[in-house]
Amino acid sequence: MNQHWIEISLKVPSAAADAVCAVLAALGSTGVREREQVLDTFIVPDADENLPEVLDLRAYFPSDEDPRQIVERIEQQLAPLRRAFPSPGWSAATTGQVSDGDWAESWKQHFPVFRVGSLIVKPSWEEVDPGDAHVVLTLDPGMAFGTGTHATTRLCLEFLVEEFAARASAPKVLDVGTGSGILALAAAAFGARGVLACDIDADACRVARKNAAANNLADRIDFTTRALEDLDTGFDLVLANILAEENVRLASELVRRVAPGGLLVLSGILQEKESFVREGFSRFGLSGPEVRSRDEWVCLTYRRGA
Repeated sequence: MNQHWIEISLKVPSAAADAVCAVLAALGSTGVREREQVLDTFIVPDADENLPEVLDLRAYFPSDEDPRQIVERIEQQLAPLRRAFPSPGWSAATTGQVSDGDWAESWKQHFPVFRVGSLIVKPSWEEVDPGDAHVVLTLDPGMAFGTGTHATTRLCLEFLVEEFAARASAPKVLDVGTGSGILALAAAAFGARGVLACDIDADACRVARKNAAANNLADRIDFTTRALEDLDTGFDLVLANILAEENVRLASELVRRVAPGGLLVLSGILQEKESFVREGFSRFGLSGPEVRSRDEWVCLTYRRGA
């Protein structure tokens, strides 16, 4: 039997779409789409110059939540954005329902094969010629975030491709907020000696485990819904592709999990939030950060002292 999801509909000015999608993700949305186009993680389509001035967004939440409370939380969190992006294009959030089947068909229509360096990511219904790619991952995001097409995920994948190519030894990796598991899968496929992937969303972990099994990586990755503070320490690479506010809120726990000499990779950060994140991590004595950017997003890589 298909599971049903609460569908939240709202219209937003296109200039605010990135920030709105980030807010929806932080409030627990398991996916966002615009008209017939699925948006990966928190993002609007790449060709921003072709977007209409107003976007009609659909966000999805588990059906066991109270729709009225979801709307109240959304309206409360969007209030600062309405002031920052004044426009007649804003509408109030409204609710409906959608089934897994409807959602799955949307993903199939809008999840393309893509390549990042020596890595190819494809949906299960597509066949590809790997050519000179070192790794081909098959991914079905289901209701979880992360097909890899979003700029923040691509920045992390670019880091992983380059980092594993340069490393002489296999690292131990922690993926915080794993979503569909794409970063954990990539790390394991490139040869990590151990990968722990955590997400507070049990549905995300379920999807991620299925993706790991589909890529014969189930025995290489441990997926958990445990809180960050309950996880082991001593990871050579810690990946946190979450919102800027969450990165800062979890800063001390993230840094604590990094082994001496290890790397901490922070993504999901809008350019306007970069200084906020830098300030939040300035008290830990980390070196860096190295900065990567794509579209309106940045990825910061810090190194913990030996």
